[in-house]
Amino acid sequence: MIGTNELETIAADIREISRQAGQAILDVYQQDFSVTQKKDDSPLTQADLASHNIICDALTALTPDTPLLSEESAEIDFATRSRWKQYWLIDPLDGTREFVNRNGEFTVNIALISNHVPVFGVVYVPVSGIIYTGIKERGAIRQNPGQAAVPIEVRQPCASPAVVIGSRSHANPKLLQHLAAIGDYELVSMGSSLKFCLLAEGKADFYPRLGPTSEWDTAAAHAVVNAAGGQIITLDGEPLQYNRKESLLNPEFLVIADQSRDWLTPFKNYQA
Repeated sequence: MIGTNELETIAADIREISRQAGQAILDVYQQDFSVTQKKDDSPLTQADLASHNIICDALTALTPDTPLLSEESAEIDFATRSRWKQYWLIDPLDGTREFVNRNGEFTVNIALISNHVPVFGVVYVPVSGIIYTGIKERGAIRQNPGQAAVPIEVRQPCASPAVVIGSRSHANPKLLQHLAAIGDYELVSMGSSLKFCLLAEGKADFYPRLGPTSEWDTAAAHAVVNAAGGQIITLDGEPLQYNRKESLLNPEFLVIADQSRDWLTPFKNYQA
């Protein structure tokens, strides 16, 4: 098992792996590329696969005893996964729709899951070069290119009006009905795991996700949010966990900065 002290030691290596994957993504982004559809109708590009190969090869070399699960190699049955106490969970290119639309809002996500909880996460933004890191019980940081890393924390207390984040690619009309119950708010749309990072660095207060996501979509940014003092809960009020079931789909969840405020009640009766 990789402990907290070792995570602090290898964090720089993981960040470098994410940068290398990000460069491979940009190499594709800056030219014409083809888009195919996976079984679930989500898009797939050469960039997804190039990033996947770089990350998986590097992590296997760095931590050969730790299994890994990637969006692009998700055909691992639960009978095998259920025996894992710890594993890497990877989204080589989160926000492929944003990548295809060329709006820059896509990320590289690398997380370590330990006993169903994300204890470490790196989120890299290839277009800007910004990188976020979260380590359980050690805090979260943001690093801009060529600058020293700075600690980040969620905003407490909540701003007035609250800044609520919504998905750019997955609009949900029912969301607005439920948001009416939280009082005054400003809605900001954004793609990929950047939504979580905006909240983790104190620039937003609440992100309700009422549409489909997979575990690799959320894990790395979840670790960053937790390390920055926030939390992610399901609509039954329990912490979002990983690798608990055959399906790799997440339930609906809420990402919360200021935990002293009741964000859950307006969403308890949500019906998809």
